[in-house]
Amino acid sequence: MRIAVLVKQIPKFEEMELGPDGRLRRDGIELEMNPYCRRAVSKAVELAADRDGSQVVVFTLGPAAADDTLREAIAWGLEQDVNISGVHVTDVAFAGSDTLATAKALTAALTLEGPFDLVLAGRNSVDADTGQVGPEIAELLDLPFLTGVRYLNVSADNVVDARCEHDDGWLQAEVSLPALLSCAERLCEPTKVDPPGRAAVSATRIRRLTAADLGAGPWGAQASPTWVGPVKVMAVSRARMSYPDASLSHQVGAAVRMLRERGALRTETLDARIEHVPVRRVPTTGPAIAVVVEPDRAHATQELLGVAARLAAELGGPVVAITVDEPAPDVLCAWGADRIVHLDGDNIEEDVAGAVTDWANTQLPWAIIAGSTAWGREVASRVAARVDAGLTGDAVDLEVVDGRLVAWKPAFGGQLVAAIGATSPIQMATVRAGMIAAPASRSAGPEPAVARVAMTSRGRIRVLARTRDDDLDTLAEAAVVIGVGRGVHPDEYDALEPLRTLLGAELGATRKVTDEGWLPRARQVGITGRSIAPRLFVSVGASGKFNHTVGLRAARTVLAINHDADAPIFQSADVGIVADWRDALPLLVEALRR
Repeated sequence: MRIAVLVKQIPKFEEMELGPDGRLRRDGIELEMNPYCRRAVSKAVELAADRDGSQVVVFTLGPAAADDTLREAIAWGLEQDVNISGVHVTDVAFAGSDTLATAKALTAALTLEGPFDLVLAGRNSVDADTGQVGPEIAELLDLPFLTGVRYLNVSADNVVDARCEHDDGWLQAEVSLPALLSCAERLCEPTKVDPPGRAAVSATRIRRLTAADLGAGPWGAQASPTWVGPVKVMAVSRARMSYPDASLSHQVGAAVRMLRERGALRTETLDARIEHVPVRRVPTTGPAIAVVVEPDRAHATQELLGVAARLAAELGGPVVAITVDEPAPDVLCAWGADRIVHLDGDNIEEDVAGAVTDWANTQLPWAIIAGSTAWGREVASRVAARVDAGLTGDAVDLEVVDGRLVAWKPAFGGQLVAAIGATSPIQMATVRAGMIAAPASRSAGPEPAVARVAMTSRGRIRVLARTRDDDLDTLAEAAVVIGVGRGVHPDEYDALEPLRTLLGAELGATRKVTDEGWLPRARQVGITGRSIAPRLFVSVGASGKFNHTVGLRAARTVLAINHDADAPIFQSADVGIVADWRDALPLLVEALRR
């Protein structure tokens, strides 16, 4: 079996900083392999080791420094006695590549070095968190794609049995090779090789490809349909108040006073939906905005249709809801849809993407937006690759500037937010759930007509089951979150109930907690989990490593409870209680009640 692995080199988060020009400073910053890519390499080596005569080829696109990432992957494979080599796609012509330009360059390299039976990639890169390159390459190579693979078996007759970890549930599916799969963080142990081991890899194992080797192009910035505008640093300043030498009752009293002063205990309900969906205008003659509706995500659909209606009101055009579910025209219209397209067929991402592409090529909408979920990212990425559109992933706001779509996108765990636009005729974005409040519904008026379109099934993905073990919107909408670490065993979660009930809080978790299966992955907060923005976050029994606390940057107030006065969580908190949480919680609940 020939296996290709796609890897990316990223800066270490702890050392990330901006230069005077507002761009990420890379000189002098320690670089490393993207965490998800480490799993892809490790799994490829494992699969190759189990099959005699197999070969692994690791690809990366980047400057000269990215050579180190290939060396680490190769060294890992050589330790397992696997036939492994690297391909470094590097040239100044690739500078400024967005996700689609990156996908095109890697597709050309894979085609040149192929064919391959299996292509593995990381689920996404944690610096940009788009999750777009994998499905875009799959579309360009005409391959089936599965994302977030947590369990993987390849049978002797080259059939993949995969269990995929999605946002708040699971997909069980089969697919015949060749295929492209993206790897979840918990798929296997990661590749890790120390600097001397990487340096020992012979340069003869790495083949370099330039732009000229890949063809006429265009490449890099010239092939990128998106542009990056102003970049803002989202600075967070925490009060870091704690009194470790004081009595526990004094610490609790001081914490509650500070929470009150900061407004963290406000209990009144504020209706953020003062704005209403703009009144429906029929007929509309301006450019259309399409919303691709993911099945069984009513709240996210309402948010997307609401923001689309706001944009459409400025443009004087219609909002078109494209849905796989049997539509409820009155509901979709009340949320912002002026027209409805029902795709009749099974909910298979590549089939939905094909139908949306066909519709877009005939209707030429101004923009297409979808949810920033595993489903939405694949559908949008495949469509973008097919129609050559600029796609901004994981946007937290959308606006019209000079008649064009501008999407605001966070990066590096929310430490930055950038304005992204597209030069392509069709502009695209995926939107993070819970970031744009859904406006109040409008009076539906006359129900819009429903155009029914039969989807063509490619029959390559055999879905055995789709299940949900949580709700993606829960943490996004929560005003208060209690975040638990491994210091709270699941047998003790009942002890959190008085505080959770009193505050009306939801439970969040560190990665180690979800790794253990103590809470669903949708509750994981951090770089490889969720970024949340509650009014109050209460950390209980968590050490507070950077990869977790970066997901709390948007929280208005953070209270930390940990018995270790030197725990890093106190550096990311506004107020801390240094004590065993079992002793602190009863006093805290009583003080809050008073």
